[in-house]
Amino acid sequence: MNPTTSRPSEWTFADVWETIAAEIPNRAALVHGDERITWRDFDRRADGIAAALLDGGLQPQDKVALYLHNAPAYLESVFAALKASLVPVNTNYRYTGDELVQLWTNADAAAVVFHGAFTAQTDAVRARCPSVQVWLFVDDGEASCPSWAIPYHKAAESSVGRTVAAQGRNGDDQVLIYTGGTTGLPRGVMWRQHDLFLASNTTGDPEIADLDHVRKRLHGVAPPVGLPAAPLMHGTGFVFAATILNRGGTVVTLPGMSFDVAALLDVIVQEGVTDLCIVGDAFCRPIVDALDSEPGRWNVQRLRVVSSSGMAWSASVKERLLAHAPETLLIDFLNASEASGMGRALTSSKRAASGSRFQLGKNACVIDEAGRPLAKGGVEVGRVAVRGYIPLGYYKDPEKTAATFPVIDGVRYAVPGDLATIDDDGAITLLGRGSTCINTGGEKVFPEEVEDAIKSHDRIADALVVGVPHARFGQMVTAAVEWADGAVPDEQALLDHLRGRLAGHKVPRAVMSVDSLSRGPNGKADRPGVTARVIAWLAERETEKTA
Repeated sequence: MNPTTSRPSEWTFADVWETIAAEIPNRAALVHGDERITWRDFDRRADGIAAALLDGGLQPQDKVALYLHNAPAYLESVFAALKASLVPVNTNYRYTGDELVQLWTNADAAAVVFHGAFTAQTDAVRARCPSVQVWLFVDDGEASCPSWAIPYHKAAESSVGRTVAAQGRNGDDQVLIYTGGTTGLPRGVMWRQHDLFLASNTTGDPEIADLDHVRKRLHGVAPPVGLPAAPLMHGTGFVFAATILNRGGTVVTLPGMSFDVAALLDVIVQEGVTDLCIVGDAFCRPIVDALDSEPGRWNVQRLRVVSSSGMAWSASVKERLLAHAPETLLIDFLNASEASGMGRALTSSKRAASGSRFQLGKNACVIDEAGRPLAKGGVEVGRVAVRGYIPLGYYKDPEKTAATFPVIDGVRYAVPGDLATIDDDGAITLLGRGSTCINTGGEKVFPEEVEDAIKSHDRIADALVVGVPHARFGQMVTAAVEWADGAVPDEQALLDHLRGRLAGHKVPRAVMSVDSLSRGPNGKADRPGVTARVIAWLAERETEKTA
């Protein structure tokens, strides 16, 4: 179908974005430092990348892995994949070695788009990823294009018009969002495009796809300027950016791979950012610290919406932000890669901040172990569930799919595992996830994976990894270790060992040596007890430093 003349029955992102590009071709779509890409060029460059992928032999619904930091190439590559009925697959750019192989193999990746900074890591695993047919190299000044890869920018500039037809696209085309999950290795959450579009819909678009409606809503309103401070490789950042594009807005990304709060605030002011996406206190606390320390340096009052998902956002930090941007609406979403619309908490100068209380979404409820909805005002703890536009399940994992997406009384729900109680007013108090998963700055860390890496060191007898509270990141990864008999404890050597095997955010930031983890007869350790011991040890160590 041609999106300029047809009215498809279900939504696809490529149809919407092509329609917007035809309607407002000269408006900025992407901004990255000094680079500005109009909607016309966004569309044209994505056509070039899509053609390169198809010329490389990819077939409909083949997977395209994106090993990229925040930059225009990320969203261009997503657009290209969607144009060609291919499936974009996010890749955590902190991954190396076995982690990359596991993800790309599990995803059946047929193409990988990677930044030059990741050339060495990509080259090291190529031979172990035989399903990959196309490697696209994005020049970021960190390396030269290897002989086995296609220069991304050459491919992007190869198109002079529409080279990929819309025929064959439909709402069943998928987007695959990999999540660290609450247990086990990363899993790919399969979203139909139609369902993801409507689950994240902020424009009032109807359930039946109507591209004339898209054209009409582009006029008469100021387009948003959105900045995903969160990485696009995470569902939070990507879905936020997609909603800005769906509105015909401009997505601004920050150069550099590390979080620079001064650079963030500079760009918010320079570009007139209206919508900001963060991940809880890990992002917001440094922002308000900077604003408080240099009053008058940054005027952030053009911000209209600051949204967060994936990590706790404390009431006190929200209030500090509102002191600098009193007209801003703060939206704390209770979402997951597996579910959208579970709940939200709104904060403004007229609405008091809350930390863990959320209003349930219209299709959400809290259920007990039998799947029955909980009554208001009780003390019983249940799991938050949502129906409606939800994922198909986990890619190639029917067992976990059945557990997370159960059918209750004939209705299919998404139940990611968030525990909550229902207050008298119908709001919920979120208690957390019923698992050992550690959430550090929005990154999910699976303790058993880190424990296995620790135990691979020849001087370690046993280990337990736990998350402890951290003011900025929510939780910090720590480890309690038993050294082998006769071994001299050497924390630095252990950390060096781990850095060669794990992404940086998984490496413990503190290691406590213990005589014994005191496992029970069944081999299980007392995680709450060990966590308390680690917290006490950290406090004692901090006291010694300040004494």
